[in-house]
Amino acid sequence: MVLLDSDTDMQKGDAAPDFELPGVDGNTYSLDDFSDYEGLLVVFTCNHCPYAQAKFDLLNELADEYDDVAVVGINPNDAEEYPDDSFEAMQEWAEDGRIQYDAYLRDESQEVARAYGAVCTPDPFLFERDAGEFELVYQGRLDDAMNPDAEPTRFHIREAIDALLAGEEVDLEWQPSQGCSIKWKDD
Repeated sequence: MVLLDSDTDMQKGDAAPDFELPGVDGNTYSLDDFSDYEGLLVVFTCNHCPYAQAKFDLLNELADEYDDVAVVGINPNDAEEYPDDSFEAMQEWAEDGRIQYDAYLRDESQEVARAYGAVCTPDPFLFERDAGEFELVYQGRLDDAMNPDAEPTRFHIREAIDALLAGEEVDLEWQPSQGCSIKWKDD
């Protein structure tokens, strides 16, 4: 396991890169499928990483609590090397309730993760819908727990979502996410 801090090239105000990815529910999703939401939280995540697993409950809670923000998990990991991250395993984890996001998607080609500049799991990107486009307002830590066993005392993502929904500027320092490296395929 390699621990990485995310360091995306995306800047505040950048448009969300579009995608067309299969979901564990059998549907295919793109950005347009979330156009009714005020906000979109895209989290590059996976099944096997202990850092990602430690945030399942938080992401499930966010998906349940915030009707105006879609929580979308995208798993880009190499499933050949990490079978727990296969599409079938993702479906099982959604079916048994471990994953309850608005959508849990598979990025088999890893093109979407590269377009976003994601480097670790979990790696969250929060977008606000403005004039029909999703624009980046926050990228960074979900909370202040720096390892999977730590209890968070501050939830950066809740602060960001609350500001977005209140129509306020998301005024948080972008501290890099921390987690396992994305398991890139050998090209």
